[in-house]
Order: sequence, then structure tokens, then C-alpha cells
Amino acid sequence: MFSKPYVFSVDQLQVHLHESQPSLAREVTEIAHSYLLEVLQNQKTARVILATGNSQMQFLQNLVDRGEIDWSRITCFHMDEYLGIDADHRASFRRYMKERVVTRVKPGAFHFIEGDCDEPLHECRRYADLLHEAPIDLCCLGVGENGHIAFNDPPVAHFTEKEWVKLVKLDDACKLQQVNEGHFGSLEEVNPYAFTLTIPALCAARKMLCICPETRKAAAVKAMLEGPVATSCPASYLRTQKQATLFLDKDSAALTRFAHAPTAAQK
Repeated sequence: MFSKPYVFSVDQLQVHLHESQPSLAREVTEIAHSYLLEVLQNQKTARVILATGNSQMQFLQNLVDRGEIDWSRITCFHMDEYLGIDADHRASFRRYMKERVVTRVKPGAFHFIEGDCDEPLHECRRYADLLHEAPIDLCCLGVGENGHIAFNDPPVAHFTEKEWVKLVKLDDACKLQQVNEGHFGSLEEVNPYAFTLTIPALCAARKMLCICPETRKAAAVKAMLEGPVATSCPASYLRTQKQATLFLDKDSAALTRFAHAPTAAQK
């Protein structure tokens, strides 16, 4: 079992601080697993938004390995995709999800953003219509090194907008993260535009689990928890969402005032 985290709140956002990334991933897995079983006990189907990125890999592996969930009753979405990229590209989020989720558990449906579609604006409307068909039960997301959630980078993030899916220009900090994570060989190779679910779309979920480990996220976490709620750090908006929980490890929390807070296991 995972060691117990140190739990505290910042505004309406509950935060779980773990000693290690494996402990964090195990707790998020247990929470997501129990929640999905509960949802499926009370309704015929569940609808889930999943995130990509290196920080999500352990959680997704744990979740699909966990068993018991009837994935045939679950409809999945992802939250972003590069414009113009094909589904076989190594950086494609469709490929990421097919390899880590679809081939493993075969959900009832996994709706993909077609990055290489012929009509990008039509694709935004199509995907938004799918999201609007019924409530989203669970959104599992991460935080970018520049504080983005999905591809809502600081220059293009809005806390109140009508659209649920839009095209955005990626900022250099976001593109550099994609290079450093090994998805592209250089900054010039990163597609400059991408589809993204907007912040209102993500926050429409009944439950949000934000997974944010690793030292490279420390500056974003500090801004998220200790700075203003502002688009300069889009993830700060989660502090207004009572249905959201943020999961940190000691590395991602290292720059915050909570860095030396004792975990339950240390008390």
C-alpha cells in the first residue's frame, strides 16, 4: 500500500503531498478505480477524459492493470492533439492513448481528436459536440512546466469562454517541454499549433484528479499554489474547483512553503 500523504487545501483545491512518485501514482489509481466502480454501480456508463505526457504513464499503467472495471461501459476522451500530425507519429496523443489504454482494456468508445483532419474548425465543433452529449464523470490531467493544463498555455488560456475545443498556438516553453520529454528532436520540429479542450471543458467534469510529480514541475506548482489565480499560470484556476484534487510528490512541491510538511508516514 502507498504511504499516507500529507493532505491540505489551498482555497477550494485539496492537495495530497507524497514522499515519492510511485506512492502518488498508487494513490491516484486507487481513487480513480474506486470512483469509476461507484459511478458504474449507479449508472449504465461512465465518461472519462485522460491526459497524456510522461507524468501520466505510471498512473495509466496502474489503472489499466488494476482490473475489475468494466471498460466496455466507459467512453474515453483525450484533451489535446497537434494540428497536422498523423496518428502514427511518435508524438501523437492518439498513438499514446491507443498504445497505453485502447489496446489494453478496449473501452466501449475512445473518441480521438483527428489532428490531421481536412477541416480543423469543423473538428473542433465535432469533438465539442461529443463532449456535450452527456456529463463527464472524471477528468485526469497534469500540469505543464509553464503551468498549462491541456494545451491552454498562458498566452491563450481563458477561464471563461463558450468553446469547449479550440485551436491554439503553442508557446516556446510548451514546445521545449515536448522536446525535453523526447517527443520531438528539436524545437523546430514541434508543430506550432494544436487542438485543446478549454479550461471550462476540463472543469465541467464531476471529479478532477490532477497528477503533478517531478522536479521540472516545481516552478509551475509554486505559481499554481502561491501565486494569484491568473492565466499567467492556468493551473491556478484549479484552486476554484472544489471537485479537484492535486497530487504532488516532494520534488514537485520543493519550491512551495509546503515542501517540508511531514507526511503521515513520517509523523
